[in-house]
Amino acid sequence: MEPSFWHQKWDNQQIGFHLPEVNPYLIKLWSQLKLPANSAVFVPLCGKTLDMCYLAEQGHDVIGCELNQTAVEHFFSDNDLTASVESVGELQHYSCEQISLYQGDIYSLPASVTQSIGGFYDRAALIAWPDEMRADYAKKLAELIPAGVSGLLVTLDYPQAALQGPPFAVSPDWIEQHLTEYFDVELLSCDDVLEDNARFKNKNVPWLNEATYKLTRKS
Repeated sequence: MEPSFWHQKWDNQQIGFHLPEVNPYLIKLWSQLKLPANSAVFVPLCGKTLDMCYLAEQGHDVIGCELNQTAVEHFFSDNDLTASVESVGELQHYSCEQISLYQGDIYSLPASVTQSIGGFYDRAALIAWPDEMRADYAKKLAELIPAGVSGLLVTLDYPQAALQGPPFAVSPDWIEQHLTEYFDVELLSCDDVLEDNARFKNKNVPWLNEATYKLTRKS
């Protein structure tokens, strides 16, 4: 997935991955992390998700990273927030009182940005990568998460041959093979969500599971 793919999606507003409401699994399961309200939280490949507003409402300072400039600018304008902007290396840093977004390639984000976080949240980042690129992202995520820090990971799993991603299928076996090197993994929920996803139903995808994991960075 070249950056141009995602830039084109945002340019054409083909952003079906953007939810018009806060993710229900975030609302239901975030408290299981038992983070202090003032903990900083990292949201990789954040887009303009309203989940960041929810996390800020819980008292967290939110640090996001997003490739596309339009997505970042729309997040602030859609939520009537005014951001200051400065260059940080290869990235543009947009910030207001509780939200700090780094616009650019996540592989250019230094670990110093996330060294003081208390939690993280990945809903649409891991599943945005095809299988041949996903392990590299998992390694980068692990580099950005300090030891002992926990977060929520939301994935989708379905027969990949039935539909071309993104979002791409991430199986429990993939989680076991590629994430347990870096994280302690606990499955919190797994639901059949096919009936709620018309795109998958219309393509005759036979099943679609949405799973939420608690990940804790190993020492």
